[in-house]
Amino acid sequence: MAGRLIVFEGTDGSGKSTQFAMARQALEAAGRDFRTFTYPQYQEESSALLRMYLGGQFGAHPSDVNAYAASTFFAVDRYAGYKRFWGSYYEQGGLMMLDRYTTSNAVHQSAKLSPAEREAFFQWLADFEYGALGLPSPDLVLWLDMPTPLAVANLRRREHDTHTTGDIHEVDEAYLSACRAAAAQAADFFGWQRVACADSRGALRTPEDIHKEILSCIL
Repeated sequence: MAGRLIVFEGTDGSGKSTQFAMARQALEAAGRDFRTFTYPQYQEESSALLRMYLGGQFGAHPSDVNAYAASTFFAVDRYAGYKRFWGSYYEQGGLMMLDRYTTSNAVHQSAKLSPAEREAFFQWLADFEYGALGLPSPDLVLWLDMPTPLAVANLRRREHDTHTTGDIHEVDEAYLSACRAAAAQAADFFGWQRVACADSRGALRTPEDIHKEILSCIL
């Protein structure tokens, strides 16, 4: 008997990892039986091609690798994680909470396509990952919708604080903007739950306020 699969999705700089950690702590405090998993698996062999892609070895810009090819890099890594680490628990009825999943291809790769081309890509993606590969479809996808200027500010702040440089997705502001538009289209197509990260005036909501909304969807 399959369990329940909850996915946290968002563009780079959306605060997704923070919200994922806060939700994990809340479920632990509530005494819930669950497990978590984060993609990509950068320390695993299954992520070799996606690390090469994100590191710019196939081109300095995201568009240098087409949406379909790049999607396979990430899909293989997800398949490996499912088969090795969390599939059995989920298949026995467990509650899984994932930081990124097949949904990330819908956001980051469909951004390379025109709006008119994206629905065909979404359908191909579902057929490939959920159908051909046999990965389970999420029960709930929480899409953290962060305005691109705020996301960019978060990314540049993180790079400054950690003395790092972002990958080819994170440093391309035009691409980040396209990803947000693609995510909105994917949310409509797949039926994701939108969680606004800014209020009606464009001001950033507090992490605690966003967390309350997310918990109301999960619990």
